[in-house]
Amino acid sequence: MEVRIRILYTSICHTDLGAWLGTNEAQRAYPRILGHEASGVVESVGEGVTELKAGDHAVPIFNGECGSCDYCKSDKTNLCEKYRVNPLKSVMVNDGKCRFRSKEGGKPIFHFLNTSTFSEYTVLDSACVVKIDPTAPLRQMALLSCCIATGVGAVCNTAKVQPGSTVAVFGLGAVGLAVVEGARSRGASKIIGVDVNPDKLTKGQTMGVTHFVNPKELEKPVHEVIREMTGGGVEYSFECAGNLDVVREAFLSTHDGWGLTVVLGVHATPAMLPLHPMELFDGRRIVGSVFGDFKGKSQLPRLAQDCMRGVARLDEFITHQLPFEKINEAFQLLVRGKSLRCLLHLSSPQLN
Repeated sequence: MEVRIRILYTSICHTDLGAWLGTNEAQRAYPRILGHEASGVVESVGEGVTELKAGDHAVPIFNGECGSCDYCKSDKTNLCEKYRVNPLKSVMVNDGKCRFRSKEGGKPIFHFLNTSTFSEYTVLDSACVVKIDPTAPLRQMALLSCCIATGVGAVCNTAKVQPGSTVAVFGLGAVGLAVVEGARSRGASKIIGVDVNPDKLTKGQTMGVTHFVNPKELEKPVHEVIREMTGGGVEYSFECAGNLDVVREAFLSTHDGWGLTVVLGVHATPAMLPLHPMELFDGRRIVGSVFGDFKGKSQLPRLAQDCMRGVARLDEFITHQLPFEKINEAFQLLVRGKSLRCLLHLSSPQLN
């Protein structure tokens, strides 16, 4: 029930950056191969794998779907009992061992988020591999592994944003802009982008942001400004920064009575929500979203088709492209806030 994939494209997410810096994981399992946003071609399959074969175009997913457990059979969650996202997991499910070893000494090299895509080849549980349309450009499809599925899904599946709705997006990185794309495609009337980086204004407007707020330029809390802009608050807010203070501002920026806040940012552990329980009695709600509430294997192929039709303009997210050997440069671009997604190619960039 395992699959080996030849990785053709992979990119760097803030989750990879946090794991590299050691800021967002409770377990320090090293050495390990990071990376979880990628696309490639199935090289070989193990015993019991029937839905995939060598040559299939595929996308690895960190939040797997076995299809047979109670969680996968439920329409109330996209988690899987065995293969759900788990930052503490560092080995394969079947035997509790690693599929990577060092050339010298044969010491184990640990896995990361069910995927480990910073490698020419990687081995995954078949529950964490999605077969996609062979006509879909693999260069773009890499983004479905994380940022696009997370952001667009949070809008369409978690919040179910309605046409004419007002939306605030806190943090205009790749996930935040994917939220913007989703809100635009759903017909939101007002999309307020919130970011401390003024360089995000132009890109945000290109993607669909109608109003931009820089907290550093304000003399009052962000939520007060947003309430004034919207006559009481937005209907939906999305926290994409991984910052507890931002969570509170996002929550308070929604309209009392019916406002919904969706938390998407990866937060350091331990950390507690900065909310008083009685604040929930004003009718505002807050919820987390994992992988945009998509069931990966069964629903991601449809998202790939939707993206090919323009639901999300994937090329807008790819701000840089480098050969894999320059991965350290790609990390620095993300650290300095200069890139959304730097796509690393492990073979000829002319490949699909």
